[in-house]
Amino acid sequence: MSNLKRAIGLMSGTSMDGIDIALLTTDGENRIERGPSVSMPYSDGFRARLKAALLDARSISQRIDRPGVLRRLERDLTLLHVVAVNDFLHEYGLKPEEIDMIGFHGQTVLHRPHEALTIQLGDGALLASETGIPVIYDMRAEDMRHGGQGAPLIPAYHAALAENLPAGLDRPVVFVNIGGISNLTCVGEGGALIAYDSGPGNMLIDQWMEMHGQGSFDSGGAIAMTGHVNANIANRYLDHEFFTSPHRRSLDRADFSVPAKEEMSLADGARTLAFVSAAAILRSASHLPSAPRSYVISGGGRKNQAIMSELSALAEREDARVVDADHAGFDGDAMEAEAWAYLAVRSLHGLPLTYPSTTGCNMPVSGGIIARP
Repeated sequence: MSNLKRAIGLMSGTSMDGIDIALLTTDGENRIERGPSVSMPYSDGFRARLKAALLDARSISQRIDRPGVLRRLERDLTLLHVVAVNDFLHEYGLKPEEIDMIGFHGQTVLHRPHEALTIQLGDGALLASETGIPVIYDMRAEDMRHGGQGAPLIPAYHAALAENLPAGLDRPVVFVNIGGISNLTCVGEGGALIAYDSGPGNMLIDQWMEMHGQGSFDSGGAIAMTGHVNANIANRYLDHEFFTSPHRRSLDRADFSVPAKEEMSLADGARTLAFVSAAAILRSASHLPSAPRSYVISGGGRKNQAIMSELSALAEREDARVVDADHAGFDGDAMEAEAWAYLAVRSLHGLPLTYPSTTGCNMPVSGGIIARP
C-alpha cells in the first residue's frame, strides 16, 4: 500500500472569519503535491455566535463539557464544514471516494495549556458520516497529555516546505502565520526546528475595528496606514510578560485585550496595533538561538500593509528579509489548511505531529482520533 494519500485539510482559525479548505497529496514526510484551495467565509451572524460562545467556554473544566450554547453550536459548525467539503468536491469535480481522509481542526474556543486543556468545537464522527470520508481530528490533545502546550502544530509542515526554499531565502528561516494569534517556526541549518506562538496577530486590530463599528477587520491595513503609532500603548503590550519571560508558551485569545475606545483615534489605534503585531514577531524571534535571516509570512495578516511595512522595517534593522509566502512559491492563504491535511496523513502513519522543541512535549508525539463514515 502506498504511503501517498490524498487529504483535505480544514482550518478555522482564531480570527473566526471562516473555513479554509485545501487539497494535498502527501506521504506525510517530504512528498508534497499541493492542490486547489478555497475559503468559505462565515456569515456575520454565525461569527457573532462563535464570539458569544467564548463566554460559555470559560466555564469548561473537562474536555467533554459543552455548557450553554456550545453543544448546538458544535453541531452547526460541523454541518457548515460538511457544506464546505461538499461544495469543494463539487467545484473541483472530485468524489468522496477519491479522498483518503480529512484533517479537521475545528474551532478553538478555549486554550489553557497550563491546565492541559484545549477545546476545539467540531464533531469528527458527524463530519465523517455526512461526507463519507474518514476524518482525523482532535490532534492537539495527545501533545498535551505528554506535557506539551498543544500549539503550534503547523511546524511539522513548515519543516517539509523548508526543504524547497527558493533562492535568496537563507536559513535560519522563520515561517510566520499571522492569524488572530501569530505563531512562528524557525527552521535552522540541518533542519533544526523551533516553534512557538509569537503574540497577537490580527485579533486586536479586528476587535478595535468592531468596537468602532468599522466592520470585522481593517481591509488591506488602509485605515492603519493613515494613522500613527502611539508608543506608550505599543510598549504597554510589548512589555507584557509573554515577551519578557525566558519561557515560551502558547496563547489564548483572552491573554491580550483591546485598548479602551477613548485611548486613541480609530486610525492611530489601527496603526499602533499593527505595529504591535509586527514588533511581537521580532520580540518573540529574539528568543531563538540564532538570528533569523529570512521571514516567510502567511495568514490574513500579510494582507495588512501596515503590519507588513512595520515588519519589513524592523527586520531590515536586523539584516533579515521579509517575504510574502505567495512570493516564495507557497500559498499564504491555504498554508494552515494544507498543514492540517499533512498532519492528518502523519497521524495515519503514526508519525510525530509535535516535538519537544515546538510545543514543549516530553518526546516526539503523534496524535489525532480517526472517525470513519
